[in-house]
Amino acid sequence: MPQPAPPPESSGSPLSGGEGGRGGEAARLRDILQLRFTDLFAGLPAHTLEPISPASPGKRLLKVAGYAGLRLVGNLFRKVRNPENLHGQVWLYVVSQNNYDSLHFLREALPDTVLVAGQSKQIGRYNGRVNRLSLRRKLLYYGQLPGVYRALRRTEGARAGRFFDLIFQAIGYYEVYRRALRHYRPRAVVFANDHNDDARALLLACRAEGVPTAYVQHASVSTNFPPLGFDLSLLEGQDALDKYRQCGPVAGRVELVGMPKADAFLARRNLAPAVRRVALACNTLDDTAALTATLDYLLAEFPALTFTFRAHPGDTRDFSFLAARHPALRFSDARQETVFEFLLGQDALLAADTSTHLEATLLNVASLYYRFGSHAGPDDYYGYVAHGLVARADSLPELGAWLREYAATKPLNLYQRAAYYNATLGTLEEGHSRERAARVLREWLAEMGPTGRA
Repeated sequence: MPQPAPPPESSGSPLSGGEGGRGGEAARLRDILQLRFTDLFAGLPAHTLEPISPASPGKRLLKVAGYAGLRLVGNLFRKVRNPENLHGQVWLYVVSQNNYDSLHFLREALPDTVLVAGQSKQIGRYNGRVNRLSLRRKLLYYGQLPGVYRALRRTEGARAGRFFDLIFQAIGYYEVYRRALRHYRPRAVVFANDHNDDARALLLACRAEGVPTAYVQHASVSTNFPPLGFDLSLLEGQDALDKYRQCGPVAGRVELVGMPKADAFLARRNLAPAVRRVALACNTLDDTAALTATLDYLLAEFPALTFTFRAHPGDTRDFSFLAARHPALRFSDARQETVFEFLLGQDALLAADTSTHLEATLLNVASLYYRFGSHAGPDDYYGYVAHGLVARADSLPELGAWLREYAATKPLNLYQRAAYYNATLGTLEEGHSRERAARVLREWLAEMGPTGRA
């Protein structure tokens, strides 16, 4: 059974938020950046790491200079003027467009809630719809950098130098967010991300300031995530809880509420008896040449089928050459079309490591795990193949055989495989995860009292 979250400033907690001089600052930065120092992150393919942290030291320095000029200095000249009052409200903190899609329903379901993001944080098509937390004072904390960097060199070795740009970017988030919490005194903060640098900094700041925290899972999780450390965690299903238990001690209260963002689409499951429309979804791990070879094979081998290509919204590669190479190929823009809207127009999905497999299965879209390239990244990262959610192909002939089978007949009960991942599937609350999540949060907030502090 999950244990209660440790109190603020507890020295035994990895989320203590304690001070403790340069050693404390370095420990805090290590906690904020913990995923950046793992073998998993360091082993990502070069084309995936490059936009996050360039391989060239010179490019990393240019990135640091750009961040200092555009963000640190640039923010000084951008005064934050929020359209809504943030004082004493429940903050819905978002770091991406997907986060917004996952938490927006609470804006309508709960009173006194506001959507909040860091200053200049890119939230895709929702950039203008969120309130901002000023980061103008972040520049003041860069005096920590030399001591923190030396401490991290001792604990993380060469990786501190390799990811110096990420250390540079993370400096000051915690201190600025503590100041914002003291100023606005939010009743609680609800997160949809538990591992991004700025989200973890805010989580640590909340612990230090005694602000209650809640977490709404927005996508599938892996055993490489940080330990679950919120006062209340609303997870989609047993799979997420089992994985978090492998990440470390589970703090606070946990409830399994299903997948709120799927509610509106579950009644529109794909009932096509055979596959005619096939989606190929890629993420930043996938190799461009392998993606191209796969599409070359598919469009030549299956001329009667309609294929749609969809890149991850964070993928900066230019795939326009595919349109010239294959005029019949269709495209979906992940920045403009949500994943469920996209999947409603498909009968089958081909992809590697992406939570889109789960979303497809929930809609009874046939889904196949296929790795595009032989990169050193994790295999079956989310465990979908291991737990029988989707099938797997390891070669183009195997992929072709699977597609021929489903082009002949597609079962109508594929969605039942997702019960391990979605706690409401097959229950009376199927399609009502939003109401369930909002109810649990409402009761939790009531227990906290009007100030958000029990």
